[in-house]
Amino acid sequence: MKHHISFFSAILKGYGFLLALSLPISIFAQRQVINLKQWQFSRDSLHYQAVTIPHDWAISGPFDKKWDLQRVAIEQNGETEKSEKSGRSGALPWIGRGFYKTTINLSRVPKTAILEFDGAMADPHVYVNGHLAGHWVYGYNAFRVDATPYLKNGKNEISVSLNNHEESSRWYPGGGLYRPVQLVTNADAATLNPWGSFFRTEYISDGKAEISICTNANNIDKTLSIKNQLIDRDDNVVAQYSYGDFDAQGNVMKRLTIDNPQLWSPESPYLYKLVTRLYRNDKLIDETQQKVGIRTVKVAQYDGFQLNGVTRKIKGVCLHHDLGPLGAAINKAALIRQVRTLKEMGCDAIRTAHNMPSTWQMEVCDSMGMMVMAESFDMWIYPKCKNGYAKDFKEWGDRDIENLVRNHRNHPSIVMWSIGNEIPEQGSIEGHDIAKHLQDICHRLDPTRPVTQGIDRADDALKSGVAQLMDVPGFNYRLHKYDGSIKQLPQGFILGSETASTVSSRGVYKFPVEPSDYKVYPDGQCSSYDVEYCSWSNLPDDDWQMQDDRDYTIGEFVWTGYDYLGEPTPYDEYWPSRSSYFGICDLAGLPKDRYWLYRSHWRKDSPTLHVLPHWTFPGREGEVTPVYCYTNYPSAELFINGKSQGRIIKNPDTRLDRYRLRWNNVVYEPGELKVVAYDNDGKAVATKTVRTASAPVALIAEADRTVIKADGNDLAFITVSTQDKNGTFCPTIDDNITFSVSGAATFRATCNGDATSLQPFTKPEMKLFSGQLVVVVQSNGKKGKATLTITDSKRGLTKAVDIVAK
Repeated sequence: MKHHISFFSAILKGYGFLLALSLPISIFAQRQVINLKQWQFSRDSLHYQAVTIPHDWAISGPFDKKWDLQRVAIEQNGETEKSEKSGRSGALPWIGRGFYKTTINLSRVPKTAILEFDGAMADPHVYVNGHLAGHWVYGYNAFRVDATPYLKNGKNEISVSLNNHEESSRWYPGGGLYRPVQLVTNADAATLNPWGSFFRTEYISDGKAEISICTNANNIDKTLSIKNQLIDRDDNVVAQYSYGDFDAQGNVMKRLTIDNPQLWSPESPYLYKLVTRLYRNDKLIDETQQKVGIRTVKVAQYDGFQLNGVTRKIKGVCLHHDLGPLGAAINKAALIRQVRTLKEMGCDAIRTAHNMPSTWQMEVCDSMGMMVMAESFDMWIYPKCKNGYAKDFKEWGDRDIENLVRNHRNHPSIVMWSIGNEIPEQGSIEGHDIAKHLQDICHRLDPTRPVTQGIDRADDALKSGVAQLMDVPGFNYRLHKYDGSIKQLPQGFILGSETASTVSSRGVYKFPVEPSDYKVYPDGQCSSYDVEYCSWSNLPDDDWQMQDDRDYTIGEFVWTGYDYLGEPTPYDEYWPSRSSYFGICDLAGLPKDRYWLYRSHWRKDSPTLHVLPHWTFPGREGEVTPVYCYTNYPSAELFINGKSQGRIIKNPDTRLDRYRLRWNNVVYEPGELKVVAYDNDGKAVATKTVRTASAPVALIAEADRTVIKADGNDLAFITVSTQDKNGTFCPTIDDNITFSVSGAATFRATCNGDATSLQPFTKPEMKLFSGQLVVVVQSNGKKGKATLTITDSKRGLTKAVDIVAK
């Protein structure tokens, strides 16, 4: 786990641009963590511009099918003949080289100086004062570089060169220093090593928890000693010890008992603070702090997946790493928004598909209570794309899996490791050997968590023994293989490591409404009736039938929680489609109808009553327009303009009526659609009304937060729509909206969730899609009021939104 602060260290911000102001940094006695945020960036190493890290060089576009235009057959989709895939990796200019440089002034060279990169896309070569100090290949992994031998008193230049190859990704990877970079210095050669240290919960029983703490230090000698303190939220020390004897590897191992521990869970994500101090002859020379949680994870036959000894079925989603209009550039406010939205739906877990997560994402999951499957690779030796990670796996695979575990094993949110996704070798002896090797590395570095991988060829993986080998056999789709496979699995359970792959476009409804496993339309959209999926996949209802009716299932990870850039199935060959349709939420982070379907099933503690479609269909008068209701109530009655269309109950004997209420023969007429829900006693308990909209007369803006931090990083997300004279949302308006921001914030990005839009995210204008869009404003570092002005020039409408930066 990364350590960002210590009691006696300063986090130095804004130390200056290269060729501009550069503030001197004095090296004191203890650790300093220097956040390297301000850099100069160039695509040609000649012409530089100032940028702030995290930074994605490609997200501003322009969108163009020429970027990474691939002519391939996607084997995972069952294709055998090559065809043009114009939007497979996002149709943004991420390919090629990029160069970053910055300077720091040191009043005195430290004894140790480590550059910590949380990820750099891709193939980063790190130079300090012109000397190659380090190199890593995998753009998704964290790595560290020893800068000590290359630093000097005074001005020091740090530079990074990156190179992204064409056909190296099946989705949008982004480009650049897209995750944080920091320099960690110390005036003593002996230092604490966070990646060599761990905090583990051994067991919980009878109101006590036994924990193990390993503290690792570099350059040890007999003058050194350590002190550990575990501190609760109220700053009470609940356990501590001091020790002076390190083993030959620089470790101090201790087991402690905690009385009445507060346990970490999604429902109660309690975090302790572990403070570690390193002394030389009783003088403090280094210190770290990290947030840790007390919790146990276990998987077993009959008991299934257990957190803290309690069996639960995982309600998870898969997430790619991009943040929609922000691209790959990581941002904590955006991560918090994601997790908050998912938790409100009832989601309790994330699979970081298909790569190592960021430290910030894991910190957010720790603090907000979101379990995590931390994944590593999308391929091993056999390539899925021409220049993908397969060309580097043999040389780098072990180092990458070790960095994943060492970097993240102290995060309580992580409940299992994944060593791969749909690996082509899963059906071979070679694949079995590699899987065992990688799983053994995970077990050696972290014996407390199970290991899985996403298997998409069940029969092959069972024949090779790969499925039987894994701690957790994870099946991607293949529901029809569950019952036969479980008989061959000694583990006695199956995890839906990737499920559903239902496709939809927010607010778009296609007629006639009929389930289909590969339906496409001339406009490049998918129906939001949630009945369309892919040839290899299925509907949410199918997964839930297996989860509810088979005790051996231990949960699922839905593909995907959010739309992501690239992989625009079923429109891989359609231009201008450039982002996915799989998300429960769209690329702007707005919930699709499917969000409420999942909420109705996953949240039993809170009522859900959602009705679709919207009721504004000029020209459909007299035509059949089915009405669906997503609710956790057992029955409901539909009224159109006051006339009952019938009261229906859920039917467990049919595919689509077990978890939905559907009126399939409704004839459209403008006016009012109303659904009345009834509880198990037949009592009317909730009502939902949808009305036909007339012309827009006002802009509506809803901010996720109206107060942000004045730190230069924090974000507010504002959802923009229009309403008519009666206050009814206008769901079909596609006006072009413009934005301006004044005061203590700046415009950052905008997105409407339309997978076919070619409007750039970073220009302050965007068309409404299905009546909505999202605009993002960012703190500029100043305190005070910021005003976002939203304008619809076509209709002469303006709306102002005030955001306060503190």
